[in-house]
Amino acid sequence: MTDTTAVTAATATTAPNHIVWDWNGTLLHDIDAVIAATNASFAELGFAPITLETYRDLYVVPVPKFYERLMGRLPTEEEWLVMDDTFHRHYWAAAQDAGLAEGARELLRDWQQEGLTQSLLSLAPHDKLVPLVRYHGIDQHFLRVDGRIGPSHTSKAGHLVRHLAALDGTGVTADRTVLIGDAVDDALAAAHVGARAVLYTGGSHSRSSLESAGVPVVDSLAEAVRTARELAG
Repeated sequence: MTDTTAVTAATATTAPNHIVWDWNGTLLHDIDAVIAATNASFAELGFAPITLETYRDLYVVPVPKFYERLMGRLPTEEEWLVMDDTFHRHYWAAAQDAGLAEGARELLRDWQQEGLTQSLLSLAPHDKLVPLVRYHGIDQHFLRVDGRIGPSHTSKAGHLVRHLAALDGTGVTADRTVLIGDAVDDALAAAHVGARAVLYTGGSHSRSSLESAGVPVVDSLAEAVRTARELAG
């Protein structure tokens, strides 16, 4: 993998079944770091801490809308800058200690060994994402790794459009792609490009919130991959 996001890997000779993996809350089991960083950002402005259950019930992208649900109003520009900076400072201090989700390493290896393809798409800052993926030793499994370049208050749909466009020529097509993520925004992004989605309950949303997206919801990454096979087959 290179810092410009290009990654080489074996590709199938025909249009492959392709998985686009989300990172935070999906491949990376970082929900504890997320809650700690969220509460640190709240403390900066004198707000009470929240529980994991509350976070999962209310989380939404773009993130300022999440804060609106918690605060009863949108944060001011000054408040947003303080909260965003505090969140990322605390989150990235803890993210290095977060492990991969159960079975993630083996699932990535097995999918690639079958001659199928996969890539990674995240709203985490690209310059932070790439070293962390390398640190976990899984970068060789992806055709491409794309993190966010630009403002943090964005959604994934446009990001996914650019990601798939960059995979042009690899045999990846939207109609043969399944996005595996942990947020309703992942399902919306997949629908936007004509791909399928499977949502995993180990991250940022409650099961009831995920089920509102109208796509399959699963409790493990192994089940997510099994479902992806069925959807893309």
